[in-house]
Amino acid sequence: MTENTPGSGGAGNDDRPPPARIAMGAQTWREIAHLLANLPMTLLGFVYTYVWLALAVGLSVTVIGLPLLAFGLSGARTLGKGERGRARRLLGVRIDEPSPLPRPAREGLFPWVWNSLKDPVGWRTALYGLIRLPWGVVTFALTLVALLVAWPVLPYIARGLANVDRAMVRGLLSPSSELERRIAELESDRGTVVDTAAADLRRIERDLHDGAQARLVALAMDLGLAKEKLLEDPDAAARMVDEAHGEVKLALQELRDLARGIHPAILTDRGLEAALSSLAGRCTVPTKVAVELPARPAPAVEGIAYFTVSELLQNISKHSRARTAQVELWRFGDRLLIRVTDDGRGGALPGRGSGLAGLTERLGAVDGLLVVDSPDGGPTVVTAELPWRDRGRG
Repeated sequence: MTENTPGSGGAGNDDRPPPARIAMGAQTWREIAHLLANLPMTLLGFVYTYVWLALAVGLSVTVIGLPLLAFGLSGARTLGKGERGRARRLLGVRIDEPSPLPRPAREGLFPWVWNSLKDPVGWRTALYGLIRLPWGVVTFALTLVALLVAWPVLPYIARGLANVDRAMVRGLLSPSSELERRIAELESDRGTVVDTAAADLRRIERDLHDGAQARLVALAMDLGLAKEKLLEDPDAAARMVDEAHGEVKLALQELRDLARGIHPAILTDRGLEAALSSLAGRCTVPTKVAVELPARPAPAVEGIAYFTVSELLQNISKHSRARTAQVELWRFGDRLLIRVTDDGRGGALPGRGSGLAGLTERLGAVDGLLVVDSPDGGPTVVTAELPWRDRGRG
């Protein structure tokens, strides 16, 4: 009796291993999908870019040539955004979106056209659309052939071609410079500053409406009643005038507090050391102040430093259960450093609703920094950094 063995070629041999295949992971399949999609996507980009440029150049002698070129660059930006998204999903390339095109200094068609024609992102995307067509044909053909007849080497081909694609995307579709990334950050920071300013204006309006304005309205009514009683009941009128005098004092105090919240006069007149000493005197926790500055910084920097310390001391008064606190200010290079320390219970974090989250955003909007070191049990050390600007530069 003949026994079939593997490789003997017997007709009844059903336990031979299947043909060898290279196992491919999910990332390899995504790379293959990207390479196969290159042909239609690069064809779309090439047709758009070629037709748009040809029309714009051909019509450059007319009034619509340059506007058409500007509109085409805006469309190229949209194509670039789509290609970056495709690279993120299929190639795993993490690329920041370029900053939006900055608004022109003046309104009107011609400033907009000139501003758009200077867009480096749009021009790089147009170049990407033109040079990608031959590459798209090559990658589609090689991937398809390997998929059909060269399966064992397909993962290596896909990885090599995909790496070239990654380099192209990073080189032509990523933000071109640190300046562009900084512009994008400043756009975000500007929104924070605008929101903060709007919130401050709403707070001032609310304080005026609910505080000093209400007292002044009541004062006017009391004085009117006192005037009516002046002849028929002088004693009652005198009492009402005396009460109105007290209301005047309270209204004046509320207006002083409100003005101090906008910009304290002591800060303008005498600088940070005197202003912070005044803040420390109002803090419920005994606070020492040490200011070592060679000169007064710009008023805007002084104001931010003052309100930063003010908010930190308010947090100490409300939440820390501290016995002592200390405020220190000094200049280090081109930075103004602020350190506020307390010996309280600790546990202060920006995410716990203590006001530190908003303070972090406000400092970040002016290229500042806030660092909180507050272990449970204390002590708490909050360090803030601000850019130093000399007083003459505002």
